[in-house]
Amino acid sequence: MRELRLENFEQSLKKLEAIVAQMERGDVSLEDSVKLFEEGTKLAEQCKQQLADAEGKVEILIKQRNGAMKREPFD
Repeated sequence: MRELRLENFEQSLKKLEAIVAQMERGDVSLEDSVKLFEEGTKLAEQCKQQLADAEGKVEILIKQRNGAMKREPFD
């Protein structure tokens, strides 16, 4: 199994989608399925962290002049 490196969100998401599609086809061995699942969970965590980081940056950018945070829904 190849080593995961920090990638941009779009690359991570594309890889995760490919893993899900491959697993859904059901044509991989149990051993390969476990490896794919492990890689997928790592990619999902990377995506989750990247989204959280982006949300934090957005919150900083929308901070009001008086210092109060104007919280907006993050859709």
